Amino acid sequence: MNLAIVFFLPLITTYYFPHVTTAGADYSSSPSVLTQGSSLSVEKKDHLVSPNDLFTAGFYEIGQNAYLFAIWFSKPMLDGNHTLVWSANRDRPVNGKRSSFSLSRRGNLVLTDVGQEIWTSDTQSNSTLKLQLLDSGNLVLTKLENNSYLWQSFNFPTDTILPNQPFTKDTVLISSRSSTNLSSGFYKLYFDNDNVIRLLYRNNEITSVFWPKPWVLSWDAGRSTFNNSKLALLDSQGHFVSTDNLTFTTIDYGDALQRRLTLDVDGNIRVYSLNHRSWRVSWQAISKPCAIHGICGPNSVCTYNSESGRRCTCLHGYKRTNHSDLSFGCEPLHDLSRDHENYDFIKLPNVEFYGFDYQYMEKSTFKGCKKACLNNSNCKAFQFTFSEKLGSFRCYAKTLLFNGHHKDTPFHTYLKLPKSQVLSYNQLVASKSGSYCSSSTVQLKRTYEKDSANGSLKFMLWFNIVLGVIEVTSFVFFYYITRQPSGTTTQTYLAIATGFKRFTYAEIVKASNKFREEIGRGSGGIVYKGILPDNRVVAIKQLHEAVQGESEFLAEISTIGRINHKNLIETYGYCAEGKHRILVYEYMENGSLAGNLSGNQLDWHNVFEIAPGVAKELAYLHEECLEWVLHCDVKPQNILLDNNYNPKVADFGLSKLFHQGVTDNSIFSRIRGTRGYMAPEWVFNLPITSKVDVYSYGVVVLEMITGRSPTYDQSCDDNEKLELKRLVSWVKEKVHEDWESLIETQIMDVFNPMIKGEYEKRQMNGLLKVALQCVREDKDDRPTMSEVVKMLLHLEMDV
Repeated sequence: MNLAIVFFLPLITTYYFPHVTTAGADYSSSPSVLTQGSSLSVEKKDHLVSPNDLFTAGFYEIGQNAYLFAIWFSKPMLDGNHTLVWSANRDRPVNGKRSSFSLSRRGNLVLTDVGQEIWTSDTQSNSTLKLQLLDSGNLVLTKLENNSYLWQSFNFPTDTILPNQPFTKDTVLISSRSSTNLSSGFYKLYFDNDNVIRLLYRNNEITSVFWPKPWVLSWDAGRSTFNNSKLALLDSQGHFVSTDNLTFTTIDYGDALQRRLTLDVDGNIRVYSLNHRSWRVSWQAISKPCAIHGICGPNSVCTYNSESGRRCTCLHGYKRTNHSDLSFGCEPLHDLSRDHENYDFIKLPNVEFYGFDYQYMEKSTFKGCKKACLNNSNCKAFQFTFSEKLGSFRCYAKTLLFNGHHKDTPFHTYLKLPKSQVLSYNQLVASKSGSYCSSSTVQLKRTYEKDSANGSLKFMLWFNIVLGVIEVTSFVFFYYITRQPSGTTTQTYLAIATGFKRFTYAEIVKASNKFREEIGRGSGGIVYKGILPDNRVVAIKQLHEAVQGESEFLAEISTIGRINHKNLIETYGYCAEGKHRILVYEYMENGSLAGNLSGNQLDWHNVFEIAPGVAKELAYLHEECLEWVLHCDVKPQNILLDNNYNPKVADFGLSKLFHQGVTDNSIFSRIRGTRGYMAPEWVFNLPITSKVDVYSYGVVVLEMITGRSPTYDQSCDDNEKLELKRLVSWVKEKVHEDWESLIETQIMDVFNPMIKGEYEKRQMNGLLKVALQCVREDKDDRPTMSEVVKMLLHLEMDV
């Protein structure tokens, strides 16, 4: 019998046929037991505790109004955080109200989110059952008649296995997306079809195995494919053994420590040991971080040293796709589909990109390899290396550039770029190499030259050279201090006209802590939290790379500077440096209206105060500004709330100026806005007026009242989707616009039950009436925003 089978036999017997000792029959009195028909509530912070107090199971808060049903080590670490080892709903957190985890009388474990079932154990039994958290960290559903397990969390790990938790052919580990986002990430640990444990990287574009090295035979990698038992285990002393011959022992082998084996967010497998409330790495699978696939994303090169750690660098001619997440890699600044005569190559010494060779040529010449890549518009680079085995050169033409890293052996990559970028790269390299060479070159005196030059002549020559340099320097200095650059004039005028500060990009990077804390994103750009030198907390919006020039951007800033209203977000400054287009404005403590709606944070008073506040700002833009403005993208994401929930309209990235007194203005180069909030005029190519903002405002009000998205609800099943209509049509069908005879049941049909506090019926009727008038199909039937303000103020006075 195979030795691995002998080793695992006692474990398999215990694992599948457990014997549970109980202290008594009254399981409901124990905090580690959940009985049939009972549940754990997120609001009451109910939880189960293992008998040894080492583990806790319950609802764990991972964000604002976001909870996982999870198991974690009971004692917090030194940083105050707990370590999660399992969760049921990692990809769909539940709300902090009306969510529960229950054991039904039929034997099914059910997790609900505001009453909606989102996860079950899919179990059923006529036996008497109990749910218990064991000392091992295993959450088990036990049949009391024979103490066997109907379900257990050890069978469904997330990213961690605990000591003596079997890793089998049916279980996998999936890494988390990031240290703060615990949803499923890109890396997977599993038993492959050839019975070997492997690490795999997978995103929307590629799937690749990288451990053990796929080009190395399993036997050469120390693995065996001849045992199909597919079973592995880390014991409590720190020894790991697997049926594929993967074995190791942690550096702190012994009984005293708590341990866990985790597939980390960076794709590496590590064993951690708990020491003085801190986790220490006691083993890891991969010692070279840059060998992990996908860690830097496409079109970048990974470098590592022990002092600064891992670094991801975009290739020349590429830019960072997402500054806050390196896994997105880099995107090109050019289009490779153009005429190949406009392209050339730069050399990347000792750099290799793994896989994606669309063409491989043995005994190739450099010229032939280069020509093959130039003639294929999908070719991004080629690798050219000498094969000692063949005694000739090999050519690898690549369509994708993933997993770039440096190699010790001569293995060069030639990156395909437009000639203009090749030229700029060569100039950069030349300048660097030139300064390096000048410092290392010694000028030798030639022995055959005669040292007979006249000393006085030499003196006069050097004197004239120095005098000429002084005169040229003085002229240049005088020119620069007396001239008035047009750019400076523009900036000075803009600063005076708007009161905005023009930030440098370096100041923005420092204020945002290198764009570390993302607080929102949309079609226009990404918003980060920052702190100015005067300690003002600000929102920093990095616009997506703009096609407009600096003058157009400054003109838009000037327009914003002439708009001043208490319900408009206050702009502090901007940055227009190179390709960077950045706005700096006031930070709103309560975030966006969208976030508050999804998190059910509003009460009826908030809703009724937000509606007129937004209306007043839009009325100001439409009718009171020196230059009237259409916002063109009114939606909850662009309405921000301060600490008192006062609304402020933000994001004028899609705005359009129009002249006073002009009612129709359809001079728009493209459709603007967000699906679900856009007026019919956009779709049917009708003249665009201020009524497009009126329509969007009406949709926003309906969304606040009902809590429903303006488009289809993606969380519903197929049968429900067939019955759902868009928000506007759904509300009209429910209330029939019969305001005088509107009854309580009609109001309750549309009213969002998650809104806190009691509503006033007259306010509700009036707000619904205003909203539905705003979303009428014919723009001429909609009121103006000033008329909306009057109607809402009239409602406030009547109450």
